[in-house]
Amino acid sequence: MNRAFATIIVILVSAVIVACASTPARNPVPPELTSQVGIEGVPEARFWADEWPRFSLERFETYSEEDFQKQFSGIFGKPHSYLAISGGGARGAFGAGLFAGWTESGTRPEFIMVTGISTGALTAPFAFLGPDYDDELKKVYTTTSTKDILKKRGIFSSIFGDSMSDTTPLKALIAKYVTADMVNAIAREHQRGRRLFVGTVNLDAGRSVIWNIGAIAASDYPLKLELIHDILRASAAIPVAFPPVAISVERNGRQYEELHVDGGAGSQVFVYPAAVDWKRITKKLKVQGDPKVYVIRNSFLIPDYRGIKRNVVPIAVRSIDSLIRTQGIGDLYQIYALCERDGNDFNLAYIPAEFIEEPSEEFDPVYMGKLYELGYQMARKGYPWSKAPPGFIRAD
Repeated sequence: MNRAFATIIVILVSAVIVACASTPARNPVPPELTSQVGIEGVPEARFWADEWPRFSLERFETYSEEDFQKQFSGIFGKPHSYLAISGGGARGAFGAGLFAGWTESGTRPEFIMVTGISTGALTAPFAFLGPDYDDELKKVYTTTSTKDILKKRGIFSSIFGDSMSDTTPLKALIAKYVTADMVNAIAREHQRGRRLFVGTVNLDAGRSVIWNIGAIAASDYPLKLELIHDILRASAAIPVAFPPVAISVERNGRQYEELHVDGGAGSQVFVYPAAVDWKRITKKLKVQGDPKVYVIRNSFLIPDYRGIKRNVVPIAVRSIDSLIRTQGIGDLYQIYALCERDGNDFNLAYIPAEFIEEPSEEFDPVYMGKLYELGYQMARKGYPWSKAPPGFIRAD
């Protein structure tokens, strides 16, 4: 056996050892139980993003007006504003700054519903609880660096494991800010009728899931704090780059495990499933006036030109960037169509093309600080909300 061949054998054996160590055995949900498993004791913990959840539909079929007024005391008979926060990684600093500036302008509403995907999921609990959490949100998006989010893995761990990075630092960061006190505050708002939703993708099912964070927070589930941490980390778990997050579910006393990743693998931003008859909901809740939908897209919408080297990595990165941008625009058009169908007032914010700063690392606090300041200044002066998606010509 020559030295070169022996070296190859050593490398292959090492790779197999690393692979075995990096991919622990799991107990996935049997296909026939995919839509039946759930979180023990929390029947409204989640639902598929492409359906009107059965528990909600049944409620609207059976509740009287008195039931609705009691169950949704904080939102019944009032004007409604909904907030949807997109993914965007470090660019979530733009939305964080926008909230602070919006607060200072004196025009920021209390949102009846807040939804988040990826970095938007990490932002959503702060935005949901309102201006008192602006300072903490600023810390998250102006003092965090790459080392606070991830640790890069070696070549063998990346190739034969489940991702290129270890997000243990992100897990610790989420635990630092999303505390038991914050979860209790979310529970109180949920009991008033307000809603906080976070999106992930169930890898086993290949389907988007919407998690009802308020229902989990208000439940007696003993591991609810850890579950909420896992959901937030899963929503930001960029496939391949970050590891998927295992979430325990049960059916008839048996435990199974689902793998969840970044909600952006399904959509970049969402408000509610298209299958939901929202006009019926607002009628039942006696909403005053047309509901306002605010969408914050933590990204650019206008394409930028870059000369790409003819190599695999830059081609792949640029292609994925283009896919994410165009998918995000498609999501905005869907939300706009839902607003037109359901009588909601559409409002869109996004990073302007004039912002040309470049980060020095994946999560560059200097870059993020500048984006934060941009969002803050634009909102403090009265944000110029777009009334339609990019490229759409309104008839009026």
